[in-house]
Amino acid sequence: MQKTLTFSDHLRLIDERSTAFRAAVAAAPSLDVPVPSCPGWTLFDLVQHLGMGRRRSAAIVAAGPADAPPEKSAWEDGTGAPREREALLAWWTESVERLTSALSEAGPDRGCWTWWGDSQSPETSGAWARRQVPEIAVHTYDVQLAVGDPEPLPDEVALDGFDDCQFTLCSTDVAWPHEPAVVDYYATEGRSWRLRLSRDGAWAARLGAPATSEDPATDKADASARGTASDLVLFFYGRIPLDSPKLELDGDRRIFDQLIAWDPSV
Repeated sequence: MQKTLTFSDHLRLIDERSTAFRAAVAAAPSLDVPVPSCPGWTLFDLVQHLGMGRRRSAAIVAAGPADAPPEKSAWEDGTGAPREREALLAWWTESVERLTSALSEAGPDRGCWTWWGDSQSPETSGAWARRQVPEIAVHTYDVQLAVGDPEPLPDEVALDGFDDCQFTLCSTDVAWPHEPAVVDYYATEGRSWRLRLSRDGAWAARLGAPATSEDPATDKADASARGTASDLVLFFYGRIPLDSPKLELDGDRRIFDQLIAWDPSV
């Protein structure tokens, strides 16, 4: 049975992925290297974006229960990130330390403002901790891709990260604007998920062992995608295209196009 990660696990993985991110940036030939998976950005832009995001997350957690995020002045002084590499790496380290300190002080159960209030995930500091891991991991992949040596996301990160993608980023009570549909995702590591799309919104569930062609599910999905957990996360974040040979798709592929184009906030 797949281990359910704890708050302390997420703090550990934030540290591990942040260290990997720093190492990838430190090894890059220049901060001006373009990042192909983030069009228009250089490595410097990516580090500044990710560091500012961690500082903002830290301020949100530190503020506790609130109806809105804190003012920008609570997490940004207006100067941005330094452009010299060693100073930038030190700034990145400080950004992560602010985040982990705020999370450690809050613990997993503090109520916080979130932007996912219409989802199945709780509005807590623990959910903020979980959300950090795939964000940092995917941007670490971006840096590695920019310098020509991308690595798959670690299994532990990818499996928990894709679960978070379904329950936090996909689920919503905003009505699905197309025909009702059921989408299944199968990770080759042995976990699977189902997303139901209807007038009631998008609702995720964890499934048992993936069905095979010899043992089909009685409630058949309209579309499905199968791949490693890392590739599923990278697909979800737009780093792997729909027609990638790394993914095995079945059913109505138009549903994936509809999902990619759908923005429930509009």
